[in-house]
Amino acid sequence: MKRFNAPLAAPATAAALVALCGYVSAAEPATEDHQLEAVEVSALPLGSDADLTPASFDLLDGDLLFQQSEATLGDTLNGLPGVHADTFGAGSSRPVIRGQTAPRVSVLSDGARLFDMSEISPDHATTVEPMLSRKVEVLRGPSTLLYGGGAIGGVVNVLDDKIPTRMPDKPVEGFFSARGNTVADESAGAVGLTTRAGEHLALHVEGARREASDYEVNGFTDPTINGTWAESNNASVGLSWIGDRGYLGLAYSYRGDLYGLPGHSHEFEGCTSNGASLECEEAGHEHEHGEHEAPFVDLDSRRVDLRGEYRQPFAGVEAVRLRASHTDYRHHEIEEDAIGTTFRHRGVDARVEAEHAPILGWRGTVGTQFSDGRIETSGEEAVVPRTDTRVAALFAVERYRFNDRWQLEAGARFEHQKLDPDDADRPLPSESDSAASLSTALTWAFRPDYNVSLSLARSQRLAQAQEVYAQGVHLATNTYECGLLADRYTCGGSANDDSLETETSHNVGLNLRKVNGDLTFDLGLFHNQVDNYVYARTLDQIEEFRLIKYSQADVTFIGAEAEATYQWTERFSTTLFGDVVRAEFDDGGNELPRIPAQRLGGRLNTFWRAFDGELEFYRVFAQDQIAGFESRTPGHDMLNATVSYTFTGSPQYSVFLRGSNLLGEEVWNHASFLARTVPEPGRNLTAGVRMTF
Repeated sequence: MKRFNAPLAAPATAAALVALCGYVSAAEPATEDHQLEAVEVSALPLGSDADLTPASFDLLDGDLLFQQSEATLGDTLNGLPGVHADTFGAGSSRPVIRGQTAPRVSVLSDGARLFDMSEISPDHATTVEPMLSRKVEVLRGPSTLLYGGGAIGGVVNVLDDKIPTRMPDKPVEGFFSARGNTVADESAGAVGLTTRAGEHLALHVEGARREASDYEVNGFTDPTINGTWAESNNASVGLSWIGDRGYLGLAYSYRGDLYGLPGHSHEFEGCTSNGASLECEEAGHEHEHGEHEAPFVDLDSRRVDLRGEYRQPFAGVEAVRLRASHTDYRHHEIEEDAIGTTFRHRGVDARVEAEHAPILGWRGTVGTQFSDGRIETSGEEAVVPRTDTRVAALFAVERYRFNDRWQLEAGARFEHQKLDPDDADRPLPSESDSAASLSTALTWAFRPDYNVSLSLARSQRLAQAQEVYAQGVHLATNTYECGLLADRYTCGGSANDDSLETETSHNVGLNLRKVNGDLTFDLGLFHNQVDNYVYARTLDQIEEFRLIKYSQADVTFIGAEAEATYQWTERFSTTLFGDVVRAEFDDGGNELPRIPAQRLGGRLNTFWRAFDGELEFYRVFAQDQIAGFESRTPGHDMLNATVSYTFTGSPQYSVFLRGSNLLGEEVWNHASFLARTVPEPGRNLTAGVRMTF
């Protein structure tokens, strides 16, 4: 079992840090049966070393990614230090990093935008398939400016093999995996094959399918939660030309999803805005859904990716990298066999970056990025008008190493965005603005295997189309939404009109790390003060339904993340971990909504021959630091256990059995919009097998 998590490490051995502050679990000591590997993080193009890690990152790959993969990206990453999930049933779950989620957390496919609709609403799926992912990187720090100034929470970069980057060593290489669970009668499988199609051509094909019924909330016999079923189909084919100095490849991908929308209510669908007040027709009349009659999403995404790299094209340039994509995304929200709302997102994204040789001691990457996307919504919940969003950006991340003990990293990004709406029912102005972001991180290796890192950033984010132009009922969040623009363009009453400002975050982070030896740890603190933070301000409320006006105010996020591992023997280690985040408005001290609760726990890891084992227990505390319209979320205890076995040889097989929520706790996720209406899955057993050849 490989667990490369850095800097908040899983159990580590003294030899685990080979090329980065990447950590290997106690299931991976330096023996003949458990060989260590160097850690490579694609989202950090300049690399790093163990003693001078410039950025905070977490990494899942290999067997561990397979064992921890869930139907959604958010659930897959949930549990990494500082990372939670804003779950919405079983079909949609986005990552939450340091209290932030989309659009302040960027999810990328090998550095390229996804162009799904997950930034619009929590019930919209993030279109990546964990079972087809080779590696998932969670990045914080100056290098996030390579991918967007607004990613103040962090960047999640999902790596896959759809475009081969090297010629296979065998006639055919690939994998097959299958898994299932008890809590939702899930069955899932994936396969990927890469073969030579010529002297310099490599062909890759892959596919995955997943089916799951409504999940149970406790044990194996309790009633299921209506609307938590999910199905997914993924397929792609890619072809690459590969030479000694690089590659150029093209891939076509298809994704189709069907998944339920739990907790759906029609009680307030007839509400509208009258200035700063709600007016509702027949409020209090609830439309009941019978078994398996909950609304559901029918999603279809078709995507073409172009990727390339040319190493050492000429003197002074180490490599030039290209990422480009075209996405045609559509999903229907269907109820009683009729389409209620349709969401479309079509877009192109292109980025070119060059890694240059040292100039006066500075090594770095510079580049440019352009994206052009069109959002269209129609039907009952057409909250956002058809809007073209164009973004052009220039960026650079540079590193200077003073000596073996001191290193400085700096990043900068400038981007210009234009929002161009088209709505026949209301005249809406275009919005055009620019944002500039700067960041730096200074790392001091004050003694062997120890370092301390101070990071500073000033990041700017430009508001997205929904935040600017929204008007209408949004049942997933139980709100009637009014955009940032004045009442005459959106709604909310003229008394709530205000000018549109650029959201600006001032971030400070401090990390103390021990990166090698029997004891390894990372202790991190962060303080994010955000001016003109865009949030949903409640103007009026009837029961649980709210009239909100996107508004701006100054807020502060503070928090801590910590993980410490001790390797007691070659075969046994223990880990303590925890995270906490607090967020409140600067004026008045009121809390922000849906901030994850504090988490504290520990792990035991061991191995014997080809067996790996892990026992994990943690406490999620009650969340009573709540916004005015929220309810307190009770705490819960989580007990998980995993055992795996690896058959060496060719092909190589690995099997695992994982028990989750073994105490059968009733779990409520405060980061979810369904925090007090839909509980999380209950006691669960998951089994899987993976073959690589």
